Amino acid sequence: MKRKLVKVLGLSYSQSQTGSYVLILAENKGKGKLPVIIKPNEAQRIALEAEGIKSPRPLTHDLLKSMSDSYGVNVKEVFIYSLAEGIFYAKMVTEDRNQEIEIECSVGDAVILSYVYQCPIYVAMSVMNAAGVYMNDDGTPVDVIEEDEFVEETKSVVSIENLERALEDAIRNEEYELCAIIRDRIEEIKERDTIK
Repeated sequence: MKRKLVKVLGLSYSQSQTGSYVLILAENKGKGKLPVIIKPNEAQRIALEAEGIKSPRPLTHDLLKSMSDSYGVNVKEVFIYSLAEGIFYAKMVTEDRNQEIEIECSVGDAVILSYVYQCPIYVAMSVMNAAGVYMNDDGTPVDVIEEDEFVEETKSVVSIENLERALEDAIRNEEYELCAIIRDRIEEIKERDTIK
């Protein structure tokens, strides 16, 4: 399965989903951005980790790391591998001396674990194709996507409702270039669904 290495680009309060936050993951090499809605407690922990602020007492993810270190288990990567009906699916990939084990987790937990374990975050190309937004560094839409950017293996269904919420949020924040990109993506999906 093709996938992209991503990093945390930003985190903001979701105007469209009360009490939630929007996490933006960006390709390390590429112009794709992936907006993901996460819970407030996950957003708070990601913000703390991104700023290098450590809690005076161990938090749940710290406890998990201490326990896994004690048993010689390492989290080598986290992987956002699927999107179905607007829900992202992620897993942490662990390894010890004998085997590799994949454990399901939320996207928020996956990103937190990537900070705690200092491991990479990957996103399946099918997820980027379905929910990603492609733009240049100056915020303008990408005119041409390289051939390897879009792969026909997309079997997941993107939620148009989720993209419409992201569009509303971008309008409220006066991010007009992003609005245009999201609007175009919604139209693409609606057109694709009409053809099928």
